[in-house]
Amino acid sequence: MLEHVPRWLGAALRGLRAGADKLCILQVGLTPEAASIDLSSPAFANGGRLPPRFTADGEGVSPPLVWGKLPEGTQSLALVVEDPDAPSPQPLVHAIVWGIPAEERRLVEGAIRRDGAGDPDGRDVGRNSYFLEGWLPPDPPTGHGDHNYAFQLFALAAVPDPGANPGRAALMRAMAGTVLAAGLLTGTYSRGEPQPLGRAGAPAIRAARGAPA
Repeated sequence: MLEHVPRWLGAALRGLRAGADKLCILQVGLTPEAASIDLSSPAFANGGRLPPRFTADGEGVSPPLVWGKLPEGTQSLALVVEDPDAPSPQPLVHAIVWGIPAEERRLVEGAIRRDGAGDPDGRDVGRNSYFLEGWLPPDPPTGHGDHNYAFQLFALAAVPDPGANPGRAALMRAMAGTVLAAGLLTGTYSRGEPQPLGRAGAPAIRAARGAPA
């Protein structure tokens, strides 16, 4: 949809962004002593550009994710993917998944899809910012600059019950007081911009978390 925004309008909105300080990972009450989850993807480096395959310019499937050791007492995991650079009051939600079994260590490519009442293993997919189940492919306005897509994985001491087909706010309420650890992976995407090399987006989000850039 936003690929049809004219470049002049995208450039005019360049300074309008939700802000990394509003990301879910900064709202769940993590303490400085909270454990960190090693979250990564075989498809892109942390802070690197998302391949078009995972965006509205390609097939629009969700990227593969893998993660490492989880803290003792983890009962389930939840994933929230947000764009804090969207020209909106709040970060744009691209995916919500909860009830991921504690023994799982990956989500395969295309795993974040409409699943109705959930998968047989207990995993369920909620609503993105377009009020649809599944993966909302990155679709930044042309000329708006780099967008940082924050993949946030939470280890929980319980299996949350956010209700049927929840959005971000309902999941956050259901996770309250149960977050044992979190992991953050950032991928970038833009339209009509020169493509820098390296880890362009990750430092800004790390700084918002209070970590060294």
